[in-house]
Amino acid sequence: MPKKPTTTKEAMIEGAFRLIREKGHEALTARNLASFLGCSTQPIMYQFPNMDTLKDLTYQKANRYHSEYILDAEDFLGIGLRYIRFAEEEPQLFRFLFQSGRFAGLSLEDLIRDPEVAGVLEALGTEEGLDPEEAVAFFEPLFAIVHGYASLIANNAMKYDPRSISKALITIAEGLERMN
Repeated sequence: MPKKPTTTKEAMIEGAFRLIREKGHEALTARNLASFLGCSTQPIMYQFPNMDTLKDLTYQKANRYHSEYILDAEDFLGIGLRYIRFAEEEPQLFRFLFQSGRFAGLSLEDLIRDPEVAGVLEALGTEEGLDPEEAVAFFEPLFAIVHGYASLIANNAMKYDPRSISKALITIAEGLERMN
């Protein structure tokens, strides 16, 4: 009877999540993860047929973490500000989620229509009294701006200044409301 693994699949996914959080997605290799977990590469290779499978499962965990983080806001502006603050607080996870090539070939509309964004669009529609298509039209330019701020901050190209960012987002949202 084969020996029961002492390092579980869940522990490896958690370890991969923590490794990425600390050192970035480029650091996620079987050897680095084994060292991080204090085991050999054998249990990792046994549990995962290839590293892409582990990366996919770790991505799903990081995406759930990100969604919970940003949706813990009181209003739509808060969601945008939390998205940006996530990039400031968790730059390695932000880069893993949004700058590791997972969205190559997708349009902005594809990203907005993703089921993961449904909660944000629903909150926007409720708060602003918009039907689903109006919510998408309002959300698209705001998302591009919020994501731009977050990307600049996650890559140390801009200092995180919540007060000025909040003022800018409010000004842009008010301009969009006048256009509709």
